[in-house]
Amino acid sequence: MTGKERMLNAYRGLPNDRPAVAPEFWYYYPAKVLGVNMIQFEREVPFHLALKTTFEKFGCEGWGIAFFNVPAPDVLREVKETWVDDNTLEVHTTLKTPRGQLTEASRYHRAEPSWIVERPLQELARDLPAWECAALDGVPEQADLSGVCQAWEEVGDAYLLEAWLGVPFFDYYAGARAGGLPTAVFDFVEPQLQPKLMELQQRYREYMVRIARAICERTPLESLCIGCSWSCNSLIGPTMWRRWDKPVIRAVAEEAHRHGRLLHIHFHGKCMATVADFAEIGVDCVCPFERPPGGDVVGLEGLRKVARQLQGRTTMNGNVHTVETLIRGKPADARREVREIREAFAGNPRVIIGTGDQVGRETPEENLHAMIEEATQ
Repeated sequence: MTGKERMLNAYRGLPNDRPAVAPEFWYYYPAKVLGVNMIQFEREVPFHLALKTTFEKFGCEGWGIAFFNVPAPDVLREVKETWVDDNTLEVHTTLKTPRGQLTEASRYHRAEPSWIVERPLQELARDLPAWECAALDGVPEQADLSGVCQAWEEVGDAYLLEAWLGVPFFDYYAGARAGGLPTAVFDFVEPQLQPKLMELQQRYREYMVRIARAICERTPLESLCIGCSWSCNSLIGPTMWRRWDKPVIRAVAEEAHRHGRLLHIHFHGKCMATVADFAEIGVDCVCPFERPPGGDVVGLEGLRKVARQLQGRTTMNGNVHTVETLIRGKPADARREVREIREAFAGNPRVIIGTGDQVGRETPEENLHAMIEEATQ
């Protein structure tokens, strides 16, 4: 079987010849494998091909993302690039909309992934109308998806390439809000803002469904992906997640399934309070079910509880600890955690042995090889 076949079988709950094993090689490790710095990796290297090279090097399965832009015809972008120092590049963007002007900025560093230094949604009364134009007036039906289709062809059966939909509603808003997570949390509990946030949530849900429909109708990609920044139990809690993000994810899942496609969501941090929700929504795969201290899936018993609550309806991907086990541990530690996953999901095809989020670049290769060997034997 190919790596892609094993991943798709796991997403669909079909038997495999062995469990799929998919370390989350994201930015750090592919850049290390290719021997490029992070600015080169993010701005010059095709992401899907970097992942392909990395998965092939380790002889394992995996998943990755194909990105694309949704055009907003009435929004003009002006970009200015400035070197802050020898290692840091700042990219400043001005967004000119029919309802006002916004500014945002990110920094790229040779040693680290890029980060945001200025968010566009600063003063709500002034900036919210312009942000709505820039963020929600795009036309998914006019998106150029040729690059997504080409990436899918270039990846072939090496691993599962998914179409990137974006993030849940809270993350979408908070990612644009000056002050980020804490400011957005206060906004979401402010009574006077509730009507406007509910209106934005409805618009965003419809927008995400349109993006999903465009992907399903115009590309051959089998699976779609919704990511996660702050939208998780560890940071906003299950109550806020259920109110603001769960309805959006449910709507996208229904649209994807209507077209015979799959939906994968990334939900890092603590997850036990909402595992049953994943199955209820009908999400096909969730990752990464982290162990403590970052997560709350504790050992074999925690994994067994996850398996019960997923009810054979949703696939678990993840759980090998990226720091305590893969970076600080020994090969025997990686093998032990893999055995726990296999035991908890024995006879259950809905499992992918993965990592609890991104593999750090300082991870010893022998630990990764031990993880993969234990999963594939």
